[in-house]
Amino acid sequence: MEFIIISGMSGAGKSSAAAFLEDLGFYCVDNMPVALISSFAGLCMAGAGTGKYSRVALVTDIRGGQTFDELFQVLEDLREMNLSYQLLFIEAADEDIIRRYKETRHNHPLARQGYPLPVAVKLERLALEPVRRRADHILNSTGLNLSKFRGELLRMFGMGSPSETMVVSVTSFGFKYGIPIDADLVFDVRFLPNPYYIAELKECTGLEEAVRSFLFGYRQTTEFLRHLEELFSFLLPQYVEEGKSSLVIAIGCTGGHHRSVAIAHAVTEVLRQKGYHVEESHRDISR
Repeated sequence: MEFIIISGMSGAGKSSAAAFLEDLGFYCVDNMPVALISSFAGLCMAGAGTGKYSRVALVTDIRGGQTFDELFQVLEDLREMNLSYQLLFIEAADEDIIRRYKETRHNHPLARQGYPLPVAVKLERLALEPVRRRADHILNSTGLNLSKFRGELLRMFGMGSPSETMVVSVTSFGFKYGIPIDADLVFDVRFLPNPYYIAELKECTGLEEAVRSFLFGYRQTTEFLRHLEELFSFLLPQYVEEGKSSLVIAIGCTGGHHRSVAIAHAVTEVLRQKGYHVEESHRDISR
């Protein structure tokens, strides 16, 4: 079981880190009281065999108290339970944290005790120094935009090869029913020869060999697929490097029965051969 404990400075990005790890398949809990960690870990170990709790991440920080003796005792308890864990500490420069609090208008946890924000940040940094020294990983989010922040987490905790950490959804659709609202990349294949006008192919779909043979019998179809493969060979690694966890590729024709279905199926096979985790769907094939 993979077990990650996230701690660090308030406003540095701990909740954002948990949200991204959730995208990577972790079961995540934010703001867990230290006293519950051992019991929670035991429950996760008991359920790890089912696969549901094979990857777990939790956030614990100064919201649960200003001293961390109890946390260190819990870490020893986890070792006695033979649970291998990783402690991730997230920090940022004082100026960045203060700016983020000013922009979001959230209250710093120590502000409730009457400390001005700059003083609260400095006091928290001092209180967290023992935790920082125990950390297996330290991530400084100063100056990082969200994509680069996610990219750093992907480098630390990504599963398998980089390409496997991003789910690619390839879907076909019919323009007459509208473009899928969640599409990241949209390709129009209405320029290809239309099997709809071939009597014996009209009632078929692009998943059937007769339609695919018809379409790929044309030079423009094979050239288009070759250009798509070249484009994806460049684009997808860039998305992975930026920390994107999912990408939707939508391929459309007029009705979503023939051309878009066949091309979406072919693209799925190409991307799987490149090692990506690909999900294939055909939105309008039954309309």
